[in-house]
Amino acid sequence: MRRYKVTDEQWKLIEPLIPAAAAIGRKRVPPRTVLNGVLWVLRSGSPWRDLPERYGPWQSISHHFNSWRRTKVFEGILEALQMRLDAEGHIDWDLWCVDGSTVRASRAAAGAGKKGAPKSPKTTLWAARAADSAASSTWWLTVTDSPSRSTSRPGKSTRARSSKKS
Repeated sequence: MRRYKVTDEQWKLIEPLIPAAAAIGRKRVPPRTVLNGVLWVLRSGSPWRDLPERYGPWQSISHHFNSWRRTKVFEGILEALQMRLDAEGHIDWDLWCVDGSTVRASRAAAGAGKKGAPKSPKTTLWAARAADSAASSTWWLTVTDSPSRSTSRPGKSTRARSSKKS
């Protein structure tokens, strides 16, 4: 048995809950193969395009996944399996939970300023060595989005401009 595949016992439980595909158009990928392809992508974390060919065209598997998600097929499977486990006494409902919470990082953690603080203009620092000068001879130019006074000192804000030397 390959990894991420549904066993025969598991498929017997799930098969009645999978909607039957219409028999029109091209040859259909069997529902069990579709489910195995979906599980492969979800468990491996790979993009849809990296789905192995043994599961069929990735577009078909992705389409079925999105369709089943919209029509709540996965919710029906989860509910049916929970009911079966509960009937067999395998679920303690006081402990059953799925943690779907997330912690959002602050805007400052992503490099943004604090709320209400003025935004600093985007700056780009350019340093270039003159083609005909020594390695220690460097020109500095900082380009900003906001207007500022021109200075010729290294590292200070200047407007981007072209200068021709004769």
